[in-house]
Amino acid sequence: MSLFYFTFILIALHAYMVFAYPYEEYILAPATRDVRPVAIYDTNGNVSDATDLVSSQDPTPFTVESSSGDGEYLDFAFTESSLFIRPDKCDALSGSPGLSKPLRLNVTTGGFVTASKEYMRGEFHYLIVSHGTAGSVSISNLTVHWNASPDMENPRDYVGYFNSDNEKLNRVWYAGVYTNQLCSIDPTTGGIVRLSENNWFYNYTISEGIVSLVDGAKRDRVVWSGDIVVSAPSMLVSTNKLDGIRNAINHVMSLQLDDGRLPWAGLPFQNPDPSKFQWSSTYHLHALNNIYEYYLFTGDLEYLGGYWPQYKKAMEFSLDTIDETGLADVPTGMDWLRSGMGGHNVEANAIFYHSLLIGAKVARLNNDHAAARSWTKTAESIKEEINARLWDDDKSLFWDNGRNQQPNSLHPQDGNAWAVITGIANNTRAAAISESLKARWIRPYGAPAPEAGNTVSPFASGFELRAHYVAGFPESAIELTELMWADQMLDNPAMTNSSFVEGYTASDRFYYPPYPNPAGVSHAHGWATTPTFALTFLGVGLEITSAQGKTWSVTPRLGTLGRATAGFETSLGQFSASWTSKDGRLRGTFNTPSGTRGTLTLSTVGDETLRISGPRGNRKVAANGKTSIILENLAGGKYHVELA
Repeated sequence: MSLFYFTFILIALHAYMVFAYPYEEYILAPATRDVRPVAIYDTNGNVSDATDLVSSQDPTPFTVESSSGDGEYLDFAFTESSLFIRPDKCDALSGSPGLSKPLRLNVTTGGFVTASKEYMRGEFHYLIVSHGTAGSVSISNLTVHWNASPDMENPRDYVGYFNSDNEKLNRVWYAGVYTNQLCSIDPTTGGIVRLSENNWFYNYTISEGIVSLVDGAKRDRVVWSGDIVVSAPSMLVSTNKLDGIRNAINHVMSLQLDDGRLPWAGLPFQNPDPSKFQWSSTYHLHALNNIYEYYLFTGDLEYLGGYWPQYKKAMEFSLDTIDETGLADVPTGMDWLRSGMGGHNVEANAIFYHSLLIGAKVARLNNDHAAARSWTKTAESIKEEINARLWDDDKSLFWDNGRNQQPNSLHPQDGNAWAVITGIANNTRAAAISESLKARWIRPYGAPAPEAGNTVSPFASGFELRAHYVAGFPESAIELTELMWADQMLDNPAMTNSSFVEGYTASDRFYYPPYPNPAGVSHAHGWATTPTFALTFLGVGLEITSAQGKTWSVTPRLGTLGRATAGFETSLGQFSASWTSKDGRLRGTFNTPSGTRGTLTLSTVGDETLRISGPRGNRKVAANGKTSIILENLAGGKYHVELA
């Protein structure tokens, strides 16, 4: 018997890079799609010269050099986490109990051996090769075809970048990019949701086009609107490859019911039968917001207008859930696998408020000014009622629901974060929420999501991370990024050290509480990539505010960073900014495309003076006791800034 283990760490392929990109040493995507193992994790049994599989640079495919005996085969097992390394099973493709069987290939005849397309694994970190028959087998040139991001000719072609004097943040930013690359798949290789334990393959067509954005690389490989909310802006600031987002949105919209409801998830997870239709109040709204975000990134007004009738019908369905309280009374419990969704839920209503304001923009772009006025008015009413009915002064947090307001009732992570992000909470309450959420952190694991039991959710914590920035506590956002995304999701030995996990628990035992099977947890999940766009938009503070960046804002929030730089591009051109902070002095430059307009906002303590030079010459502006200096209607171009 022969048994050997291999570790695939794609960062080791950087040496084969042809083109140079800013900060390319952090890029985790391979330079070639045929990748090799870079280390032997372990061997067991009668194995010789295993390291030859690591050192070989022979370009030929996987080859069986010789085979003695009849019925010879090799088993290939795959796992994302080292916790599930074993020769006879893979990790799981489902949250249900059970493990997948290995891929068995007949090698009696020798020669080149390949697995068919549907047996790709999506994402794995460890490949276990075992030989369990009486004869012997000699192999060479063990390679794996990296099939993610099929729309990228060069997987390392990043047009965006980030760098700072904090190595943890640098690694996190690029791991987020890589995670979303893994979650951008050939749409003919979607997940088969309901498989028996002993079967696995990917051959369900989930959308049109050559690429589609899905939730996870291994599982589910299905379109989920909630995941796109996080993945889409992270992709804009890094690769700017947006076709997968468009194709995913198109698939979701194709499943809309006549009454306006949009699906909780795409096919094959979603049942298209109206009597069995799975609907989520929040994901329904996320789907609408994703359409606007795609327009924001691309400026494709024709695309936005093409969906206006469906968009309006979907919004009207949500409006019908508002009751006499002025809040939406959510009729379903489906969300991101949190508990307690339903009723006058603060998360759902905060997202609804946000969606109505976005919807008003969409309505104006489609010349429906009556809808814009009505939706804006309804949004303001929801904001007022959330503050009046759901705020708990004792905890400095919002209750989860208007129906449960006892001392031990739930104060959720998601809803409180959304209240800050959307501006529902005023500055005083936003600061209090930020401090209260931070006080609940469970070290060394991260920010808890009590609405999901003992869960630490990168999805919900991503909203909290943004809330700390918005509330004026960038140092808390940085600390949370270090604690969760770097120390736990990259450096924990149970993780991949290259991609971000779906969720975990606040304990030393690895599992994700919503699932009974820890082997089924996805270790490359796009909804966990908030830091990638948050560090660019909110940390370096470079953000587009209208289509393609025709208008923009620059609002640096360095917190504990001494240096930070970021850049990305739209069809209008490159946006970039660089900052240093030392001894109370902020220096920086930013550059935006010609023909654009924007706003610079700098926080002050009241006695500083801003010196700025740019396309219109030099200026000096004194803070004069104010807490910020704001310069509006700046022309696109390059600016030099000093605040001291």
